[in-house]
Amino acid sequence: MRSHASTTTTVPATAAKTTGRSDWATLGRLLPYLWRYRWRVGAALAFLLAAKAANVGVPVLLKHLVDALSIKPGDAVAILVVPVSLLVGYGLLRLSTSLFTELRELIFAKATEGTARSISLQVFRHLHALSLRFHLERQTGGMTRDIERGTRAVHSLISYSLYSIFPTIVEVAMVLTLLAVKFDAAFAWITGGALVAYITFTVTVTEWRTKFRREMNELDSSAHTRAIDSLLNYETVKYFGNEDFEAKRYDENLERLRRAALKSQTTLSLLNTGQQLIIAAALIAMLWRATQGVVDGRLTLGDLVMINAFMIQLYIPLNFLGVMYREIKQSLTDLDKMFGLMEKHREIDDAPGAPALQVSEGVVRFEHVGFAYDPARPILHDLSFEIPAGKTVAVVGPSGAGKSTLARLLFRFYDVNSGRITIDGQDIRTVTQHSVRSAIGIVPQDTVLFNDTVQYNIAYGRPGSTRDEVEAAAKAAHIHDFISATPKGYDTMVGERGLKLSGGEKQRVAIARTLLKNPPILIFDEATSALDSANERAIQAELRAAAQGKTALVIAHRLSTVVDAHEIVVLEAGRVVERGPHAELLARGGRYAEMWRLQQSGQMA
Repeated sequence: MRSHASTTTTVPATAAKTTGRSDWATLGRLLPYLWRYRWRVGAALAFLLAAKAANVGVPVLLKHLVDALSIKPGDAVAILVVPVSLLVGYGLLRLSTSLFTELRELIFAKATEGTARSISLQVFRHLHALSLRFHLERQTGGMTRDIERGTRAVHSLISYSLYSIFPTIVEVAMVLTLLAVKFDAAFAWITGGALVAYITFTVTVTEWRTKFRREMNELDSSAHTRAIDSLLNYETVKYFGNEDFEAKRYDENLERLRRAALKSQTTLSLLNTGQQLIIAAALIAMLWRATQGVVDGRLTLGDLVMINAFMIQLYIPLNFLGVMYREIKQSLTDLDKMFGLMEKHREIDDAPGAPALQVSEGVVRFEHVGFAYDPARPILHDLSFEIPAGKTVAVVGPSGAGKSTLARLLFRFYDVNSGRITIDGQDIRTVTQHSVRSAIGIVPQDTVLFNDTVQYNIAYGRPGSTRDEVEAAAKAAHIHDFISATPKGYDTMVGERGLKLSGGEKQRVAIARTLLKNPPILIFDEATSALDSANERAIQAELRAAAQGKTALVIAHRLSTVVDAHEIVVLEAGRVVERGPHAELLARGGRYAEMWRLQQSGQMA
């Protein structure tokens, strides 16, 4: 039985770095998840010990079977009774080994799967709890590989650590004891020496070749990330006709991976060969001594067969020990990476004991807000304005003025560096994030939909909504007729990121989703800037209807879309330079009036 390289347990270099904790510390992180299944662990271990005892009993029974065949001619009773009973016993022992092993797997399957599920769910929840900054900087391909391999590592560690290493040690101890007690100590010394040499060689070579495995894993993740990134940007690749360019870049990654994989395989072959030499040497020494014992009359043929069977049975777990060590080391690395994701700092977190936001009127205030994504590049400077209850306030200004940052701060994707944002007088940093986001709905500039049905995407505004409620929201957003006209209606798949729908259709789905959520506060973040004039006018009417009676923040670049706002706030370089209704700002002849003239003349889009 040869050791094999695992081609599935690769480790990304990009998504999450190892934390530097020891292997024992990583195992310690896993144990609390297993503790809830401690009774199953105990029962499974009992079946495991029974299976190993039956396995060790097989060569002993085989010895008696061989010796029983050395009978005198004509002894009919011995011929009929002794070998037959031993044969039946031999078969029962073999059956017991398999039976106890299967019972162990059956008992502990719930613990293994439950532990993997708990850890994966915790990681998933934690990733959603991390800040927008983390998700903007992450590399999706590498991170998904971390989670995938981490989940697989849970199965591997439980299987190898608890149900392979421990039983192997038990079986080796049983065999060494039998050899030392029944025969002379030399048999135990040869077996023990081979075991020590095997383990030492395996650990030493495996540690040496780890750097080659690590290089291969990192290059694998790099190739995977490159492929995912290229496929996610399929349209851009097509726009510029860069299919060959992308294929060449991907192939360069694959070529580096191929060279690293060959290097890794070469070192694995060296490891395999060394392991076989040690085992072969031990087999020769044991059989030579046993054969001499038979010739000298100290041992029977049954003893020789038993010793040979013991060595064969030890050979398999000994060889498997090399695989186990490599897989456990790799699984610990994979699990450590997933635990590393769980330890990523939550930049935005609820204050201990934070209450839920209580919305009575929906008054939103930005009070002397200062903010910067990077301390060296401030975005907002001492910004203050109010959105009265039930009113619409528009924020306009050139690109880079900080308009969309206001929506991110209001949703508390980031915390302000100075000042505060309040809803009905409550600082949003002092209440739970969930309650803040439940009170706000948004129609973004770029609506990204799930690769699911229209029904699912609209119902996402309020999970659990009935079909009638979804249709009512679609009608209010003037998209029901379009949906009904499609062959599958509300069961129409929208494609990845909603690419099967036009810009106007996606925006109407976003409006329907927000209407279904029915929050007291709305944000329209340049919701029509990507649309043509006809669609823009139609959707503007729907946005005005949606904002009726609600507190609304409209972030816009096109001034024609905000002329009906109760107040317009003009931002420039993160500062409020003007504010007031449309007519008043035009009459004032300031920055807003200048922007209006430019847009009306077509010089400013």
